[in-house]
Parts: sequence; structure tokens; C-alpha cells
Amino acid sequence: MAGAARRRDGHVTQERMLEEAMTAIAEDGLSSLTMSALAERLGTSGGHILYYFGSKDLLLLAALRWSEAALAEERRALLSRRITAERKLDRFLLLYLPRGPRDPRWTLWIELWARTPGNSALGEAQEELDRGWHEDLEALLAAGVERRRFAPLDAGARASELLALLDGLSTRVVLGQESGRDPRPALEVARSAVRALITPYATGADDEQNGVGNGPGGADDGPSVTGNAPDSATS
Repeated sequence: MAGAARRRDGHVTQERMLEEAMTAIAEDGLSSLTMSALAERLGTSGGHILYYFGSKDLLLLAALRWSEAALAEERRALLSRRITAERKLDRFLLLYLPRGPRDPRWTLWIELWARTPGNSALGEAQEELDRGWHEDLEALLAAGVERRRFAPLDAGARASELLALLDGLSTRVVLGQESGRDPRPALEVARSAVRALITPYATGADDEQNGVGNGPGGADDGPSVTGNAPDSATS
């Protein structure tokens, strides 16, 4: 996509089209996003946009991929940071959950979920994007166990459980349901679920005596979502 985004049609790059599509969704909702409306915002024609994307479904999928690519970079940076697994997990929650009812990325996810059963291409793309989140969360949990921040667990199964919960919470926020209009309660519910599902590693007296525990790279920079550090909100 990066190379394709540099190609120009009427002085509008593909990347610019995707960026403007996400902005339009955030401002006016998905129902107001038509090829002609997007073309008007960009000062080009609907035909130019169709030339690159072929259909509205493919435009929406490209916009979601573009958004998810940026988040994938943030996840990779997060996993490489020298902070505790608890802190990484809390920041993972913040990356995953929507910013509010008009979050364009989550609006696209919900729309594409509804279209997936009749569209194999969308289904494959959804599985690919979901797999990236799952693999990174599984790696984060496994590393937490290895560094004795989390008690032993099935990292793959626990990642699936947490992501299913986050999907449900995110949907409530984006749909503006009564208990989910503010994203902050959703974050607190997610943190509570983490505390229930992921047990902190209980350091034994022998481990303390022998200096076994966090290991290198375990420095913390703030509160966590499990019991190893005081719990408080982050932003």
C-alpha cells in the first residue's frame, strides 16, 4: 500500500483518500460516506476513487487496513519496551478499545463484520487482522509468564478470552449503548477482567532470597492492571 499510495490521480494519493475516509466516518458516520461525498471532500470525482478501490466495500477494507497498520506498529513498539508485562498489558487495552462512539476504526470493524458472511475476501482480511492482535497479545502474556510477572497460564486461550471481551466492550461504546457511551467505563471493565483472568506471579521466599523475579528489562513506569502494583487510571 505504501508504494501505491504515492501514485497520484488528480493530485490525490490513495493514502490521502483513506485518511479522508476515516475523517469523514468520524465526523458524519459511515452511512454518510458515499463515493461522491468523499470525492467532494477531496476535490476529485467518484470515478477516480473507484479506479483505485473498485467498490465501497474495498475502500472500507483498505481504510481499515491502513488504520490497523499504524496500530500494528504501535503494538510492536509496545512489545519491545523495557517495562513490566502488567504495564504493557494495560497499554494494549488502551490501543485496542475505541476512543469513543465515533471511533472510525471500530465503526469500520462493525460494518465489515456484518458484511463478512457473504464476502470471502472480507472474511480472510478480518481473520488476518484479528490474528495480528491475537499473536501479539499471546506473546505479551507468554513473556509475562516467562519473566514471572504472571502465574502460569495458557497464553493462547487467555488471549482469545480477553479479545472476545474487548470486542464486546468496544461494540457497546461505538453503538452508544447506555452503559457504553463513555469509553472510560469500558476500560475499567477491561482492567477488572484482566485482574480476574490473569493471576500475578506469587514470588516465593526462595525466589526472593536468590534474586529470581523480574529479570532484565522489568523496570516499571507506572501502575498496572494486575495485583503487582497499585491500580489507577492511565491515559
